Amino acid sequence: MTLHVSDADLADLRERLGRTRWAKSWPVDPWAAGTDGGELRRLVDYWASSYDWRKHEAAINALPSRFADIAGATVHYLRYDAEREGAPPLLLINGWPSSFLELTGLAERLSTPSKFGGRPEDAFTVIVPSLPGYGLSEQRPALGGVPVHEIWHRLMHDELGFERYGVHGSDIGAGDAGWLAEAHPEAVTGLHVLDVTGPAASEPADLTDDERAWLAENKRWHADEGGYSHEQRTRPLTAAQGLSDSPSGLLAWILEKYRAWSDCDGDVSAKFGDDFLLTQASLYWFTNTISTSFRPYYERYHQLVPRLERVTVPTAVAFFPADIGGRQPRAWVERFYNVVRYTEMPRGGHFAALEEPDLLATDITTFFRQL
Repeated sequence: MTLHVSDADLADLRERLGRTRWAKSWPVDPWAAGTDGGELRRLVDYWASSYDWRKHEAAINALPSRFADIAGATVHYLRYDAEREGAPPLLLINGWPSSFLELTGLAERLSTPSKFGGRPEDAFTVIVPSLPGYGLSEQRPALGGVPVHEIWHRLMHDELGFERYGVHGSDIGAGDAGWLAEAHPEAVTGLHVLDVTGPAASEPADLTDDERAWLAENKRWHADEGGYSHEQRTRPLTAAQGLSDSPSGLLAWILEKYRAWSDCDGDVSAKFGDDFLLTQASLYWFTNTISTSFRPYYERYHQLVPRLERVTVPTAVAFFPADIGGRQPRAWVERFYNVVRYTEMPRGGHFAALEEPDLLATDITTFFRQL
């Protein structure tokens, strides 16, 4: 199966972009009240006139894509075979608002480390799936049902035949990775995440001062920055209709997050090229999956998936300073995970695999080498 957007769909996108009805501006500083109109207009103009989708479509089709039918839906994944025989398998899971494209550079570093100054003996066979309802993977047929982490186990164990495998995840992917490790400790050799899930019930009574400070910081972050999450977990289909009908609206929704959640010092172009941002937006647009990308928020909020209790497999946590929600103290993480490695990174944010792929690849490699 290859990705091919019809000429008619390309023309429709450009026509919609050309007919964008712009929101009236406010007398506020750029980005103070949401996506900056000037930056959005610049990107929309480029998207409509000069951005070459066909070039990026060809690059996507050149990736090592595979497809599998699991739990009633087609799952897309990339497979990067290691540069050495007998390399351990490793599953990489992204978060929102992203796609498998975020992880291709990291996968290359982990599967062929010698190309990036590393050692062949540190190579992994890397699997990068598209989350259900993201891009090239179908959404699951029913709310609840077979949970996403079980789909990943069936992919790795039943479809690909890996008896044991490692897992890395960020954001939504970190949650699924944690549930996967909790549910299948016999299969997961180690868990590497960029944030953690918890607690299962109410807050513990014996919190340390660091934990209390982090919880207060996290609460402030959600009050200031969490509006998107509240909408996506409570009334996702309301926002989804507008974002599925307006490419400029879709881009505005995504663009704000790439700026606010990355270590870019307010300049999104310092970390992400225009073509990358527009390819991510185009992938959501042409597959019409922004709506289904909201499902994890809704399902978790409505307790259609279990809360994590305790991960017993060896766990590494790497915190990047500009990531969302603040740095979770080690004492907090240890309440829910078997922490054997805890790293505070010097730079980077929510999209660490793109922002700092070498730092992340080194941390993942070091962790699994120790195991």
